[in-house]
Amino acid sequence: MYQEIDWEDGPKDKDEVTVRTPVNIAVIKYWGKRDEKLNLPLHSSLSVTLSMSDMYTETKARRSRDTVFCINGKIEPPTKRFDRLIKKIRSENPAANVDITTHNTFPTAAGLASSASGYAALACALKLLYPTRGVVSELARLGSGSACRSTAGGFVLWEKGEEEGGGDSVARQLFSAEHWPEIRVLVCVVCREEKAVPSTAGMQSTVVTSNLMQHRVAHVQVRIQQITEAIQQRDFPTFGEITMRDSNEMHAVCLDTYPPIAYLNDTSHQIIRSVHSFNSDKGTVRAAYTFDAGPNAVLLCEERDFVELRERIRGEFCGKKGKVTELVECKIGCGPLVLTD
Repeated sequence: MYQEIDWEDGPKDKDEVTVRTPVNIAVIKYWGKRDEKLNLPLHSSLSVTLSMSDMYTETKARRSRDTVFCINGKIEPPTKRFDRLIKKIRSENPAANVDITTHNTFPTAAGLASSASGYAALACALKLLYPTRGVVSELARLGSGSACRSTAGGFVLWEKGEEEGGGDSVARQLFSAEHWPEIRVLVCVVCREEKAVPSTAGMQSTVVTSNLMQHRVAHVQVRIQQITEAIQQRDFPTFGEITMRDSNEMHAVCLDTYPPIAYLNDTSHQIIRSVHSFNSDKGTVRAAYTFDAGPNAVLLCEERDFVELRERIRGEFCGKKGKVTELVECKIGCGPLVLTD
């Protein structure tokens, strides 16, 4: 049985823990860093945490004499990003070593936020095994910036922060999943292959070469305020339009990078057109798309429009057409869970 982690009263100093962490999908994207080592962003971002019915990372970690890292059934050398997490843990627990087994229930490195849920799971497991000062989202951020948002459920804001050391660059829940339970999410798996340009490399190139990036940094905070108000009022047309515009802008910034970075493919663009057609049928925004750094689409709508949207996508892109290989239906969900006895 799994239960939400209570960081105040939850399990601590255990020899072994198993954690599940959710995927989060940014509706105001994180793209660009002001500090590479600490994963400090150029601007704040905002996400929705998906339910763990189909898409999550599960990580089992136990205290060990040596650190072993096994991902999706294959033993891998520890990454530089993992090293940052364990270094933070060892700053207060010098003898810390862990045997880690982790797997994703969805494509890895395909633009579906696998690094977010993956490093959030590692951070939660490490912090339960070896308690340290600071909040878990700060630890998760050291592994992957967007991972800090997977340490909370519902609608989550990752504050840019101002401190050089990053102590105030943390994620916090703005609204729980229960605030807007009618929201439904349809993940359209277009491609399961690893993306040609990893997010970290893409961000580095964008910050150095894109003129549009400076425009984005200057205006994104206003967009966050606007979408926060839309969520508070449960105003889907405004929420959906802002979500789509922000996704479009992030990918425009990627194309403005030199050499240009194109994460979307023909099917991605066809899905975009289909969503706009769906909205034009009744003259209002009933559905929204958003794309992370990859071709896979995440569609959002309210429950009353979900079946119609799903069947339209299924009819246009699934089956014999084969452009979308899988549809995953999600709700907005809770934050990390820990296995209980």
